[in-house]
Amino acid sequence: MELIATAQFKRAMDRALAVHAYTRRIAVLVRHLVHAGLEVQHPLLEEREETKNATLLVLNANRGLCAGYNTNVLRQAFARWEELRKTVPNPRLEVSGKRGIGPFRYRAIEPDQTFTHFEDKPTFEEVDVLAHRYLETYKAGQLDRLDVVYTKFVSLSRHTTVVETLLPVGGLDDEVEQEELEGESQYEFLPSAESILEEIVPSSFRMRLFKCFLDAAASEQIARMMAMKAATENADSMIESLSMAYNRARQGQITSELLEILGGAEALNK
Repeated sequence: MELIATAQFKRAMDRALAVHAYTRRIAVLVRHLVHAGLEVQHPLLEEREETKNATLLVLNANRGLCAGYNTNVLRQAFARWEELRKTVPNPRLEVSGKRGIGPFRYRAIEPDQTFTHFEDKPTFEEVDVLAHRYLETYKAGQLDRLDVVYTKFVSLSRHTTVVETLLPVGGLDDEVEQEELEGESQYEFLPSAESILEEIVPSSFRMRLFKCFLDAAASEQIARMMAMKAATENADSMIESLSMAYNRARQGQITSELLEILGGAEALNK
């Protein structure tokens, strides 16, 4: 299982890193559009005066044997869900992954929608179905805020559980290095910055949501790889310990039999 998880992690990591680079560049473009000296407005960039409808999307795994991966996500998810229930009139819960659906139902919390078809290789087409629904409900005023709980992949040794607000589209600077925002923009916007913003902002949201799913998939494989490595090392240590105990018991039995033989021989000689 460690070898399988390692192979799957390599593929998931390559996809996650590729999307990271694309998301970073599209975030730079959006920030340059926003800071182009124009009064640019877009409904996805504007925060609602009052949050009446909020959706919490929780990204868990369908399988276990990945150490504390699912537990860490659920801990953050339960805390944010309780916060939303107390502060938002109409909260909505959506959970991806069997290991997340079960614990919520065990606590008598029935998710409004569940997903089990997102495996370790989520496709953009699958995620885009969700993204399209969120965008349409947000534009229609039926959604004021979208929070996503998932495990963010940074590197092989660093992956942390986070809660990010994807709608309204904010926190773009989090995806961008500060030096990338400094200086004058090298872009010429044709036909206009507004028309480009109209296309690029929804695309930015779609890619950020897809990035969440890819990060979660890569982090799951890392957690499973490390858990199976620890299990293998523990098994090797147990085998070594049991082998030593077995050899000692065997040597003790042989010694006891030899002593009995010697004792019998001495008795015959007498």
